[in-house]
Amino acid sequence: MADAFDSYDLAGTALANRIAMAPMTRSRAYGPGATATELMATYYAQRAGAGLIITEGTQPSPAGQGYTSTPGLHTAEQVQAWRTVTDAVHAAGGVIFAQLMHTGRIGHPRVLPDGLHPVGPSAVKPAGKLYTADGLQEFETPRELTEPQIAATIADFATAARNAIAAGFDGAEIHGANGYLVHQFLAANANRRTDGWGATVEGRIRFGVEVAAAVAAAIGGHRTGFRISPANPYNDITEDGTDELYAALLAGLAPLGLAYLHLVESPDRALTRRLRAAWPGTFVLNPATYPGITGPDALALIADGTADLVSFGALFLANPDLPARLAAGGPYNTPDKPSFFGGDHRGYTDYPTLAG
Repeated sequence: MADAFDSYDLAGTALANRIAMAPMTRSRAYGPGATATELMATYYAQRAGAGLIITEGTQPSPAGQGYTSTPGLHTAEQVQAWRTVTDAVHAAGGVIFAQLMHTGRIGHPRVLPDGLHPVGPSAVKPAGKLYTADGLQEFETPRELTEPQIAATIADFATAARNAIAAGFDGAEIHGANGYLVHQFLAANANRRTDGWGATVEGRIRFGVEVAAAVAAAIGGHRTGFRISPANPYNDITEDGTDELYAALLAGLAPLGLAYLHLVESPDRALTRRLRAAWPGTFVLNPATYPGITGPDALALIADGTADLVSFGALFLANPDLPARLAAGGPYNTPDKPSFFGGDHRGYTDYPTLAG
Protein backbone atom coordinates (compact mmCIF):
# COMPACT_ATOMS: atom_id res chain seq x y z
CA MET A 1 0.00 0.00 0.00
CA ALA A 2 1.37 3.40 -1.01
CA ASP A 3 1.83 6.09 1.61
CA ALA A 4 1.59 9.83 0.97
CA PHE A 5 4.92 10.36 2.71
CA ASP A 6 6.80 7.84 0.60
CA SER A 7 9.33 9.14 -1.89
CA TYR A 8 8.32 8.88 -5.52
CA ASP A 9 10.11 8.58 -8.86
CA LEU A 10 8.44 11.04 -11.24
CA ALA A 11 9.81 9.96 -14.62
CA GLY A 12 13.36 10.14 -13.26
CA THR A 13 12.88 13.12 -10.94
CA ALA A 14 13.03 12.15 -7.27
CA LEU A 15 10.17 13.52 -5.15
CA ALA A 16 10.41 13.55 -1.36
CA ASN A 17 6.73 12.64 -0.99
CA ARG A 18 3.49 12.27 -2.94
CA ILE A 19 1.99 15.59 -1.83
CA ALA A 20 1.81 18.25 -4.54
CA MET A 21 1.14 21.96 -4.37
CA ALA A 22 -1.56 22.72 -6.94
CA PRO A 23 -1.18 25.69 -9.30
CA MET A 24 -2.90 28.77 -7.86
CA THR A 25 -3.11 32.21 -9.46
CA ARG A 26 -1.95 34.81 -6.90
CA SER A 27 -1.54 37.90 -9.16
CA ARG A 28 1.60 39.24 -7.55
CA ALA A 29 4.02 39.33 -10.52
CA TYR A 30 4.74 42.99 -9.93
CA GLY A 31 8.18 43.02 -11.52
CA PRO A 32 8.68 44.95 -14.77
CA GLY A 33 7.33 43.13 -17.80
CA ALA A 34 5.24 40.59 -15.84
CA THR A 35 8.27 39.20 -14.03
CA ALA A 36 8.50 37.15 -10.85
CA THR A 37 9.67 38.92 -7.70
CA GLU A 38 11.73 38.18 -4.60
CA LEU A 39 8.46 37.90 -2.67
CA MET A 40 7.35 35.15 -5.04
CA ALA A 41 10.66 33.38 -4.46
CA THR A 42 10.01 33.47 -0.72
CA TYR A 43 6.46 32.18 -1.20
CA TYR A 44 7.47 29.15 -3.24
CA ALA A 45 10.58 28.36 -1.17
CA GLN A 46 8.44 28.31 1.97
CA ARG A 47 6.46 25.45 0.35
CA ALA A 48 9.43 23.42 -0.85
CA GLY A 49 8.43 20.57 1.46
CA ALA A 50 5.95 19.53 -1.22
CA GLY A 51 6.99 16.54 -3.27
CA LEU A 52 6.10 18.65 -6.28
CA ILE A 53 5.28 22.36 -6.62
CA ILE A 54 3.31 23.44 -9.69
CA THR A 55 3.39 27.20 -10.13
CA GLU A 56 0.60 29.60 -10.80
CA GLY A 57 -0.53 29.86 -14.41
CA THR A 58 2.22 31.51 -16.47
CA GLN A 59 1.51 32.91 -19.90
CA PRO A 60 3.57 31.48 -22.77
CA SER A 61 3.12 34.63 -24.86
CA PRO A 62 1.82 38.20 -24.43
CA ALA A 63 -1.48 37.14 -26.03
CA GLY A 64 -1.89 34.39 -23.42
CA GLN A 65 -2.39 36.75 -20.47
CA GLY A 66 -5.89 36.79 -19.05
CA TYR A 67 -5.49 38.38 -15.62
CA THR A 68 -3.65 41.31 -14.09
CA SER A 69 -0.19 40.80 -12.56
CA THR A 70 0.31 37.21 -13.75
CA PRO A 71 3.83 36.17 -14.76
CA GLY A 72 5.13 35.18 -18.17
CA LEU A 73 7.83 32.94 -19.63
CA HIS A 74 8.32 34.54 -23.02
CA THR A 75 11.11 37.11 -22.45
CA ALA A 76 14.71 36.94 -21.29
CA GLU A 77 13.82 39.17 -18.32
CA GLN A 78 11.08 36.77 -17.24
CA VAL A 79 13.45 33.80 -17.49
CA GLN A 80 16.03 35.58 -15.35
CA ALA A 81 13.44 36.57 -12.74
CA TRP A 82 12.06 33.04 -12.48
CA ARG A 83 15.61 31.78 -11.87
CA THR A 84 15.47 33.53 -8.49
CA VAL A 85 12.39 31.46 -7.64
CA THR A 86 13.72 28.10 -8.82
CA ASP A 87 17.08 28.65 -7.11
CA ALA A 88 15.28 29.36 -3.83
CA VAL A 89 13.08 26.28 -4.14
CA HIS A 90 16.00 24.02 -5.02
CA ALA A 91 18.09 25.41 -2.17
CA ALA A 92 15.24 24.37 0.15
CA GLY A 93 15.19 20.86 -1.35
CA GLY A 94 12.09 21.24 -3.53
CA VAL A 95 11.01 20.26 -7.04
CA ILE A 96 9.10 22.82 -9.13
CA PHE A 97 7.27 22.72 -12.48
CA ALA A 98 6.04 25.84 -14.28
CA GLN A 99 2.41 25.77 -15.37
CA LEU A 100 1.97 27.16 -18.88
CA MET A 101 -1.45 28.79 -19.18
CA HIS A 102 -2.83 30.52 -22.26
CA THR A 103 -6.21 31.91 -21.21
CA GLY A 104 -7.58 32.28 -24.75
CA ARG A 105 -11.01 33.93 -24.76
CA ILE A 106 -10.87 34.44 -20.98
CA GLY A 107 -9.29 37.85 -21.03
CA HIS A 108 -9.91 41.45 -21.98
CA PRO A 109 -8.17 44.12 -24.08
CA ARG A 110 -7.69 46.16 -20.87
CA VAL A 111 -5.56 43.34 -19.44
CA LEU A 112 -3.62 42.38 -22.56
CA PRO A 113 -0.53 44.41 -23.54
CA ASP A 114 0.25 46.13 -26.84
CA GLY A 115 -3.32 46.46 -28.08
CA LEU A 116 -3.86 42.70 -28.26
CA HIS A 117 -7.32 41.14 -28.21
CA PRO A 118 -8.44 37.83 -26.70
CA VAL A 119 -8.39 34.87 -29.08
CA GLY A 120 -10.11 31.51 -29.15
CA PRO A 121 -10.86 28.52 -31.34
CA SER A 122 -14.03 30.30 -32.49
CA ALA A 123 -15.49 33.79 -32.20
CA VAL A 124 -17.79 32.85 -29.32
CA LYS A 125 -18.13 35.32 -26.45
CA PRO A 126 -18.04 33.66 -23.02
CA ALA A 127 -20.56 34.58 -20.38
CA GLY A 128 -19.18 36.41 -17.37
CA LYS A 129 -16.97 39.30 -16.33
CA LEU A 130 -13.30 39.89 -15.63
CA TYR A 131 -11.55 42.23 -13.22
CA THR A 132 -9.45 44.87 -15.03
CA ALA A 133 -7.82 48.17 -14.12
CA ASP A 134 -11.21 49.73 -14.93
CA GLY A 135 -13.09 47.35 -12.65
CA LEU A 136 -15.30 44.46 -13.73
CA GLN A 137 -15.79 44.25 -17.48
CA GLU A 138 -17.82 41.83 -19.54
CA PHE A 139 -15.82 39.40 -21.64
CA GLU A 140 -15.56 40.36 -25.28
CA THR A 141 -15.95 38.20 -28.35
CA PRO A 142 -12.56 36.61 -29.08
CA ARG A 143 -10.93 36.63 -32.47
CA GLU A 144 -10.92 33.18 -34.05
CA LEU A 145 -7.42 31.83 -34.47
CA THR A 146 -6.37 31.19 -38.05
CA GLU A 147 -4.45 28.02 -38.84
CA PRO A 148 -1.12 29.90 -39.03
CA GLN A 149 -1.94 31.51 -35.67
CA ILE A 150 -2.71 28.09 -34.18
CA ALA A 151 0.68 26.86 -35.35
CA ALA A 152 2.34 29.94 -33.86
CA THR A 153 0.53 29.43 -30.54
CA ILE A 154 1.71 25.81 -30.37
CA ALA A 155 5.24 27.05 -31.02
CA ASP A 156 4.82 29.61 -28.23
CA PHE A 157 4.10 26.80 -25.76
CA ALA A 158 7.23 24.94 -26.85
CA THR A 159 9.37 28.07 -26.56
CA ALA A 160 7.96 28.84 -23.12
CA ALA A 161 8.76 25.27 -22.04
CA ARG A 162 12.37 25.72 -23.18
CA ASN A 163 12.42 29.01 -21.27
CA ALA A 164 11.15 27.19 -18.18
CA ILE A 165 14.10 24.80 -18.29
CA ALA A 166 16.46 27.72 -18.90
CA ALA A 167 14.96 29.36 -15.82
CA GLY A 168 15.79 26.30 -13.73
CA PHE A 169 12.40 24.61 -13.55
CA ASP A 170 12.35 20.83 -13.32
CA GLY A 171 9.57 20.66 -15.90
CA ALA A 172 6.44 22.30 -17.26
CA GLU A 173 2.74 21.55 -16.93
CA ILE A 174 0.37 22.38 -19.81
CA HIS A 175 -2.88 23.86 -18.52
CA GLY A 176 -5.61 22.05 -20.42
CA ALA A 177 -8.30 22.70 -17.82
CA ASN A 178 -10.65 25.27 -16.27
CA GLY A 179 -11.94 26.83 -19.46
CA TYR A 180 -8.67 28.21 -20.83
CA LEU A 181 -7.43 27.89 -24.40
CA VAL A 182 -6.65 24.15 -24.56
CA HIS A 183 -9.95 23.40 -22.82
CA GLN A 184 -11.74 25.79 -25.18
CA PHE A 185 -10.62 23.69 -28.13
CA LEU A 186 -12.02 20.60 -26.37
CA ALA A 187 -15.38 22.21 -25.62
CA ALA A 188 -18.27 22.05 -28.09
CA ASN A 189 -19.70 25.43 -27.10
CA ALA A 190 -16.37 27.28 -27.47
CA ASN A 191 -15.05 25.38 -30.50
CA ARG A 192 -17.46 25.62 -33.43
CA ARG A 193 -14.84 25.13 -36.12
CA THR A 194 -15.58 22.99 -39.16
CA ASP A 195 -11.95 22.40 -40.14
CA GLY A 196 -9.40 19.93 -38.78
CA TRP A 197 -9.23 21.75 -35.43
CA GLY A 198 -12.87 21.11 -34.51
CA ALA A 199 -16.11 19.47 -35.70
CA THR A 200 -15.18 15.96 -34.51
CA VAL A 201 -13.67 14.49 -31.36
CA GLU A 202 -10.40 14.03 -33.24
CA GLY A 203 -10.49 17.66 -34.31
CA ARG A 204 -11.29 18.99 -30.83
CA ILE A 205 -8.46 17.09 -29.12
CA ARG A 206 -5.94 17.98 -31.83
CA PHE A 207 -4.77 21.29 -30.36
CA GLY A 208 -4.10 19.83 -26.90
CA VAL A 209 -2.28 16.82 -28.30
CA GLU A 210 -0.15 18.95 -30.63
CA VAL A 211 0.74 21.37 -27.81
CA ALA A 212 1.80 18.42 -25.65
CA ALA A 213 3.79 16.88 -28.50
CA ALA A 214 5.58 20.18 -29.16
CA VAL A 215 6.43 20.71 -25.49
CA ALA A 216 7.60 17.10 -25.08
CA ALA A 217 9.78 17.47 -28.17
CA ALA A 218 11.24 20.67 -26.74
CA ILE A 219 12.05 19.54 -23.20
CA GLY A 220 11.34 15.81 -23.07
CA GLY A 221 8.12 14.01 -22.19
CA HIS A 222 9.63 13.12 -18.80
CA ARG A 223 9.56 16.83 -17.93
CA THR A 224 6.05 17.53 -19.27
CA GLY A 225 2.78 17.37 -17.34
CA PHE A 226 -0.76 17.93 -18.61
CA ARG A 227 -3.74 19.17 -16.58
CA ILE A 228 -7.37 18.39 -17.45
CA SER A 229 -10.78 19.11 -15.90
CA PRO A 230 -13.42 16.95 -17.60
CA ALA A 231 -17.04 18.07 -17.19
CA ASN A 232 -15.91 21.31 -15.54
CA PRO A 233 -18.21 24.22 -16.57
CA TYR A 234 -15.85 26.89 -15.20
CA ASN A 235 -15.41 29.89 -17.52
CA ASP A 236 -18.58 29.06 -19.45
CA ILE A 237 -17.50 25.65 -20.78
CA THR A 238 -19.89 23.02 -22.08
CA GLU A 239 -18.43 19.74 -23.30
CA ASP A 240 -20.14 17.21 -25.52
CA GLY A 241 -19.57 13.49 -24.87
CA THR A 242 -17.06 13.84 -22.05
CA ASP A 243 -16.25 10.13 -21.81
CA GLU A 244 -15.51 9.76 -25.52
CA LEU A 245 -13.67 13.09 -25.65
CA TYR A 246 -11.27 12.36 -22.81
CA ALA A 247 -10.73 8.75 -23.80
CA ALA A 248 -9.53 10.06 -27.15
CA LEU A 249 -7.42 12.81 -25.55
CA LEU A 250 -5.66 10.38 -23.21
CA ALA A 251 -5.07 7.98 -26.09
CA GLY A 252 -3.47 10.84 -28.02
CA LEU A 253 -1.29 11.89 -25.09
CA ALA A 254 -0.21 8.44 -23.89
CA PRO A 255 2.45 7.78 -26.58
CA LEU A 256 4.26 11.00 -25.65
CA GLY A 257 5.64 9.55 -22.40
CA LEU A 258 4.54 12.49 -20.26
CA ALA A 259 5.68 12.84 -16.66
CA TYR A 260 2.10 12.93 -15.38
CA LEU A 261 -1.56 13.62 -15.99
CA HIS A 262 -3.11 16.05 -13.50
CA LEU A 263 -6.87 15.75 -13.03
CA VAL A 264 -9.06 18.49 -11.58
CA GLU A 265 -11.79 16.13 -10.47
CA SER A 266 -15.49 16.47 -11.20
CA PRO A 267 -17.98 15.17 -8.63
CA ASP A 268 -18.07 11.93 -10.67
CA ARG A 269 -15.56 9.64 -8.92
CA ALA A 270 -16.42 6.87 -11.40
CA LEU A 271 -15.09 9.08 -14.19
CA THR A 272 -11.90 9.58 -12.20
CA ARG A 273 -11.44 5.84 -11.91
CA ARG A 274 -11.98 5.37 -15.65
CA LEU A 275 -9.39 8.02 -16.43
CA ARG A 276 -6.99 6.53 -13.92
CA ALA A 277 -7.36 3.12 -15.57
CA ALA A 278 -6.84 4.59 -19.04
CA TRP A 279 -3.69 6.55 -18.19
CA PRO A 280 -0.44 4.54 -18.37
CA GLY A 281 1.70 6.86 -16.28
CA THR A 282 1.70 8.94 -13.10
CA PHE A 283 -1.77 10.17 -12.13
CA VAL A 284 -1.99 13.35 -10.03
CA LEU A 285 -5.40 14.12 -8.53
CA ASN A 286 -6.86 17.39 -7.32
CA PRO A 287 -9.96 15.96 -5.61
CA ALA A 288 -13.48 17.35 -5.94
CA THR A 289 -14.23 19.06 -2.65
CA TYR A 290 -16.29 22.14 -3.64
CA PRO A 291 -17.53 24.14 -1.79
CA GLY A 292 -14.92 22.99 0.72
CA ILE A 293 -11.18 22.62 0.20
CA THR A 294 -8.99 19.56 -0.18
CA GLY A 295 -8.17 18.36 3.33
CA PRO A 296 -6.18 15.66 5.11
CA ASP A 297 -8.69 12.94 4.25
CA ALA A 298 -7.54 13.19 0.62
CA LEU A 299 -4.37 11.29 1.53
CA ALA A 300 -6.51 8.13 1.56
CA LEU A 301 -6.75 8.47 -2.23
CA ILE A 302 -3.06 7.60 -2.42
CA ALA A 303 -3.36 4.69 -0.02
CA ASP A 304 -6.25 3.14 -1.97
CA GLY A 305 -4.58 3.61 -5.36
CA THR A 306 -6.96 6.22 -6.76
CA ALA A 307 -3.97 8.52 -7.39
CA ASP A 308 -0.18 8.45 -7.28
CA LEU A 309 0.00 12.03 -5.98
CA VAL A 310 -2.63 14.35 -4.53
CA SER A 311 -2.46 18.11 -5.12
CA PHE A 312 -3.61 20.58 -2.46
CA GLY A 313 -4.65 24.14 -3.25
CA ALA A 314 -5.96 26.51 -0.58
CA LEU A 315 -4.70 24.35 2.29
CA PHE A 316 -1.17 24.62 0.89
CA LEU A 317 -1.63 28.34 0.34
CA ALA A 318 -2.34 28.79 4.05
CA ASN A 319 0.08 26.18 5.38
CA PRO A 320 3.57 26.55 3.92
CA ASP A 321 4.71 23.46 5.82
CA LEU A 322 1.67 21.40 4.82
CA PRO A 323 3.42 18.00 4.52
CA ALA A 324 4.74 18.36 8.07
CA ARG A 325 1.28 19.35 9.32
CA LEU A 326 -0.34 16.43 7.50
CA ALA A 327 2.18 14.06 9.08
CA ALA A 328 1.48 15.55 12.52
CA GLY A 329 -2.28 15.55 12.07
CA GLY A 330 -2.49 19.35 12.11
CA PRO A 331 -3.31 21.94 13.26
CA TYR A 332 -4.01 23.91 10.09
CA ASN A 333 -4.09 27.63 9.34
CA THR A 334 -7.31 28.91 7.76
CA PRO A 335 -6.94 30.41 4.26
CA ASP A 336 -7.59 34.15 4.08
CA LYS A 337 -9.73 34.47 0.94
CA PRO A 338 -9.59 38.30 0.57
CA SER A 339 -5.82 38.07 0.04
CA PHE A 340 -5.90 35.28 -2.57
CA PHE A 341 -5.45 37.59 -5.58
CA GLY A 342 -3.09 40.54 -5.50
CA GLY A 343 -1.79 42.47 -2.52
CA ASP A 344 1.49 42.33 -0.63
CA HIS A 345 3.06 39.79 1.76
CA ARG A 346 -0.08 39.62 3.89
CA GLY A 347 -1.93 36.40 3.24
CA TYR A 348 0.97 35.34 1.05
CA THR A 349 4.25 34.81 2.92
CA ASP A 350 3.15 35.52 6.50
CA TYR A 351 1.27 32.31 7.34
CA PRO A 352 2.96 30.73 10.37
CA THR A 353 4.62 27.32 10.33
CA LEU A 354 4.52 24.75 13.12
CA ALA A 355 8.02 25.85 14.08
CA GLY A 356 6.75 29.42 14.49
